[in-house]
Amino acid sequence: MKQLRAVDLHSVYGEKTLLDKVSFLIETGDRVGIVGVNGTGKTTLLNAVSQIVPADGGTIETPNDYTIGYLQQDPDLDEDKKVLDAIFSGAQPVFQLIRDYQAALAAYSENPTDDKLLSRYTKLEQQMTQQDAWLAESEVKNILSQLHLPNLDLPIAALSGGQRKRVGLAQVLIQAPDLLLLDEPTNHLDFDSIAWLEKYLASYKGAVMTVTHDRYFLDSVTNRIFELSFGKLYEYHGNYEKYVTAKAERVASEAVAEHKSAQLYKKELAWMHAGAKARSTKQKARENAFADLEAKQGTRQVEGEVAVNLGQTRLGKKVINIQNASLAFDKLTILDDFSELVQGNERIGITGPNGSGKSTLLNVIAGQQPLDSGVVEIGETVKMAYYTQITEPIPEDKRVIAYLSDVAEEVVDRDGNRVSAAELLEQFLFPPFMHGTLIRQLSGGEKRRLYLLKLLIQQPNVLLLDEPTNDLDIGTLTVLEDYLQSFAGTVITVSHDRYFLDKVADKLWIFKGEGAVTSYNGRFSDYLDEYGAPTLNKKEAKAIDSPQTTTTISPAPKKKKLTWSEQKEWETIEDDMAALETKISEIETDMTTQGDDFTKLGDLQKELDSTNEALEAKMLRWEELSERVEGGA
Repeated sequence: MKQLRAVDLHSVYGEKTLLDKVSFLIETGDRVGIVGVNGTGKTTLLNAVSQIVPADGGTIETPNDYTIGYLQQDPDLDEDKKVLDAIFSGAQPVFQLIRDYQAALAAYSENPTDDKLLSRYTKLEQQMTQQDAWLAESEVKNILSQLHLPNLDLPIAALSGGQRKRVGLAQVLIQAPDLLLLDEPTNHLDFDSIAWLEKYLASYKGAVMTVTHDRYFLDSVTNRIFELSFGKLYEYHGNYEKYVTAKAERVASEAVAEHKSAQLYKKELAWMHAGAKARSTKQKARENAFADLEAKQGTRQVEGEVAVNLGQTRLGKKVINIQNASLAFDKLTILDDFSELVQGNERIGITGPNGSGKSTLLNVIAGQQPLDSGVVEIGETVKMAYYTQITEPIPEDKRVIAYLSDVAEEVVDRDGNRVSAAELLEQFLFPPFMHGTLIRQLSGGEKRRLYLLKLLIQQPNVLLLDEPTNDLDIGTLTVLEDYLQSFAGTVITVSHDRYFLDKVADKLWIFKGEGAVTSYNGRFSDYLDEYGAPTLNKKEAKAIDSPQTTTTISPAPKKKKLTWSEQKEWETIEDDMAALETKISEIETDMTTQGDDFTKLGDLQKELDSTNEALEAKMLRWEELSERVEGGA
């Protein structure tokens, strides 16, 4: 059994200690998942193990013949090579052997009478047989087929970022190293490819270390979890589900220990304050122990939680109405007479194979992509925010606090409290010492978290999210999911993350290619159980989806129409809400002019509280009536 031993790895980036004398042992058959908040050093750890970017201190110990394959987030591939050539361009012995054999064959074919060339060709042919290198090319083709990248003659320069990631994945898998290092391997993979990769890794003979946000993938593949937190590594045995349970127990235990330490500290403090008469030279050791205890108070670092408590503007009855939308690129049909009515407070997940047009639809809704025909009507009260796959250009020399303050110095949360930009940064796990940090010093995940915060503080009521799970850590995703569940607006998200879709979407638009879109009411796991992973099966798409309309597999039951009195209430409710909002604004203005008149301020505060409660009740009633109007009329 081969082993890799990491001893006292130490890495520092700027003011952060990412690895603080981290040690661990990896053995054949281990399946290690690495988790932690963005910026805690997950990729740094993989870089250190691979020795691509060695740690500042510490050692990696392996046998002389130990091999490591590393899938980076952005694989380093030769732009000028074709797909197959790029895969075989690695430094692994089997790749070198194949290249040598191909060169010898070409040379011997040109000079068949040269005995030296014949001898070299014969020797390499024997080595190919001895090392089973003949199987390598067919294995690559099988892997690429499973990863939906069968065209081996395409140049790397012509591939998208997702296709390059899949080429890189195929490259490290075919190497069959003793240790596979995988950084976000499920990004850009279709559901059937993820399922295939899970099975492949389950039977893999070597060891695997992976950084991933895909919690179903972690649960299926791993048998150990490494959690990085403030430079320390915590190890848990079992899959992701067992890790969640064990971490909760660890955090609770540490909290108890902290409480006991605080109680002991108070007791010792009282003793120290008792004065010199209560102490003697025999108590010198106790005084020293107190000094140590005092120094430790408040130093235990605890991970914060991403707190999302931002308000949003009111959303009217009309949200998004897509009518007869058609769009094609170079004879590739994206939308074919597509029509959908998006209502307030809906949670829609868009998924399907890569290249079927999911992100394009978000671009259409956001007004960034015109249609060939059809219309997209956006409601007057809609305030939209679009979280794209590619972060908008950010001035690298701008400081974190300035980037956020450019949007708003402060915002109002759901409870009516004013929250400053600095407080929001702390809630989003940017501690005070990072507020003045230049953006170029942030990790990729930290930049994505900052970008998300910038969108949310604009207090939108319609969120478009394009693959939000690709670069956010699990902790941020968990709180984002909770936020979306209570978000008083509409959410439309494109995602390949099964866990994320299950938590945030109760309606799905399944893209299948050639303009075929299927609507499904329910969780994505239920869809997979019933229909399997969606694929670009053109015949199936034509059979299931009429080009004239969207097929609804599980139609929601219609709601009852409004009564006469409810109809009258519906006709005036938006005016009532507008009047209450105006009144709240007037009260707040009055409060700023009262100075030290605390009696008057107290009365205004009571009036403000009651008006806010009245507005909240009206909004809840509006949502109830809106569902009845849209669903039953």
